[in-house]
Amino acid sequence: MDNFIFQNPVKVIFGRNQVASISAEIPKNSKVMLTCGGGSIRKNGVYDQVINALDSKPIEFWGIEPNPVFETLMKAVEIARAEKIDFLLAVGGGSVADGTKLISATIPFDGDPWEIVTRKVKPTKAVPFGCVLTLPATGSEMNCGSVITRRETKEKLSFQNPLVFPRFSVLDPTFTYSLPTKQVTNGIIDAFVHVTEQYLTFPAQAQIQDRFSEGILCALIEEGPKTLNNPTDYDSRANLMWAATMALNGLIGCGVPQDWATHMIGHELTAFFGLDHAQTLAVILPSLLWVQRDSKRHKLIQYARRVWNINDGSEAEMIEKAIAKTRTFFESLGLPTRLTALGATEDISDLIVSRFQTRNMLPMGDSKNLSADKIREILMQAQ
Repeated sequence: MDNFIFQNPVKVIFGRNQVASISAEIPKNSKVMLTCGGGSIRKNGVYDQVINALDSKPIEFWGIEPNPVFETLMKAVEIARAEKIDFLLAVGGGSVADGTKLISATIPFDGDPWEIVTRKVKPTKAVPFGCVLTLPATGSEMNCGSVITRRETKEKLSFQNPLVFPRFSVLDPTFTYSLPTKQVTNGIIDAFVHVTEQYLTFPAQAQIQDRFSEGILCALIEEGPKTLNNPTDYDSRANLMWAATMALNGLIGCGVPQDWATHMIGHELTAFFGLDHAQTLAVILPSLLWVQRDSKRHKLIQYARRVWNINDGSEAEMIEKAIAKTRTFFESLGLPTRLTALGATEDISDLIVSRFQTRNMLPMGDSKNLSADKIREILMQAQ
């Protein structure tokens, strides 16, 4: 296990009716801006509960998209500056939380905000914010990462900064009851792949992290379908919500190698084809595991045994079965694992590779052995 520092300052307020406590978490006399998505929180009653819990009526900003768009977020920054906002409250899914992180860092920033996203500069101040989560998926409610899309250049990039940890996050599983099936499925896949990117690498003698990761994966496999079959099963919803949070709050990544190549490739597919983030992950992960099966051999065998209970056959056969089980699981939830099934038939592999080369991102992967040719092979396997 490598050396590490783990510090997560987010206060998680979990369970039924917890949103009523948020006024106590926001400094008195704060001027609050509510940041929201497309309006579903008005329909399911979450908006009313949030407004009733606040001491005063907030300024509201609506319209943060799935895969939050830089140009939209800058409109929120303009309003926040004009209104002298000093606290933000993100109400929605991971995209709203991600977008609010960039708004938070940009309000006091004097410079080109896109340079925060491209990591050319690090913000030194940020407006504090809290989160009321309505869609378990990204873990953004308990981490300091954010993924932003720039419509003008068709780029989707991520940044991290400890200044944009939420001060608190309210996680009420009942807020997820009305989610469309597609969003629940996407959340399961997103959380699942977050875990594999920190777990399916190479051995680091980190037994606690491995067992936590395997537990989260098993919980997603068991509880995910239950939430789809019975949307108001509180216990399944609660387990799914907590699994998605634990998948990317930093804990299972302590002291272990990580491989975010599936996400990096997936971000490019979203930017070019407009696919849901989870759709790209479901397509890329099985193909990447197959192409990288030799360098990931030890962990893939462990994954086969501990997560899928595969104990028969040669090691090569176990690996093949585990990857096949992963693909089957994704498809059982209703997500295709081939680009052609999603209508993304244009070959953009050279364009993706060129972008990675321009950003000096190659070779990538946990072993730094994922070359341009291997990325092309992954995309070919994913067709």
